[in-house]
Amino acid sequence: MAEVSGSHSLDKALTQVNQRLKAAKLGLQIERRGERLNLRGTLPPRPGSARLRSYQQRVPLKLPATKAGLKQCEQMAKIIAAQLLQANFDWRDYLGPVAGLRMAGADLSAQIDAFERHFFETRRSESSAASLQTTWEKAYIPYLRKLHMTATRHSELSLPEAIYTTVQSTKANSRSRQICCTALAALAEFLNLELPTELKSFWGNYGNSQTQLRDLPSDEQIVEVYDSIKNPRWQYVYGMMATYGLRNHEVFFCDRTPNAEIIVRETTKTGRHEVWPFYPEWVDRFNLGNGELPKINTDLNTTTLQRVGQQVTTQFRRYKIPFSPYDLRHAWAIRTILMRLPDAVAARMMGHSVQVHNRTYHRWMTHRDQQAAVQTALAKNQIKAPM
Repeated sequence: MAEVSGSHSLDKALTQVNQRLKAAKLGLQIERRGERLNLRGTLPPRPGSARLRSYQQRVPLKLPATKAGLKQCEQMAKIIAAQLLQANFDWRDYLGPVAGLRMAGADLSAQIDAFERHFFETRRSESSAASLQTTWEKAYIPYLRKLHMTATRHSELSLPEAIYTTVQSTKANSRSRQICCTALAALAEFLNLELPTELKSFWGNYGNSQTQLRDLPSDEQIVEVYDSIKNPRWQYVYGMMATYGLRNHEVFFCDRTPNAEIIVRETTKTGRHEVWPFYPEWVDRFNLGNGELPKINTDLNTTTLQRVGQQVTTQFRRYKIPFSPYDLRHAWAIRTILMRLPDAVAARMMGHSVQVHNRTYHRWMTHRDQQAAVQTALAKNQIKAPM
């Protein structure tokens, strides 16, 4: 029997369980280390090990040192013994952040909860807390809930089958299908769950390269709509988005500077970045040096970036603006293209990579290049056509 870290109220029951395991010749014993229970036994080498033969190792289940945890450990010992006998023991079921969660019999709800903790813990250094919360609420939890609903309604399905069913319930060749695949693939990876067919194969032909040309507002229309907005605070929001190409929520998380450029704060979706006005004349035209923001909740302890952004969309509908907030952002991007701003600079100001920038605006850029070439050719060769 393996017992560590002094006496414990569970030790008597632990001794009895280990005696049963020994009598059954399962080759595994339960080990208590403080308040955690693990298994020890002669097991195959772990992935990446230089060893070629099985040797004494610990299975890091880290189950609580309680009666329930002990019962679960005993059940796990039987499962692992059977796997060893059938030569299908796989360390991936017991290593990593999931640490045997799936094999220990945790239900899907518990697995999703563990995945959520893992999501925030491992990405904390990559993005702000507000940005992570928005990503989780928008791109992960809706599809994880959908998976849970599918698994509950169709209990006869295995987890991989439930995942495929959930993916196929989304619209083919759509953004929601792509996001669903990404979220569920991340869950499967976390659970060390092998999927026979990669979820990426279900994406279809959706992608930014297939994005259709938008019917973007002209600069003249943008100015006309600005003048039609009666509330000066929401007029200011509109003007900032038009002039700086900001995302909906970024308007509420940026700082003006004396030199007309603005600094988008670290707490936003893509972190801190600087943006210059295109057109600079719109700073005065839209009175952006003196404008004030609407009084809405921007405390990220009680709200999210997504909810802040949704209020902008709501106001666009309220004022019957004939295009979406993101159309202002796209119009800004095209404006920088036509004004020959280097793509790398524009991409940085928009808070994304050059690859994303080029892929998103590829068709517009192609049209831009063709139009510029035609205009240059006509200007150089001023030959009048016969009438």
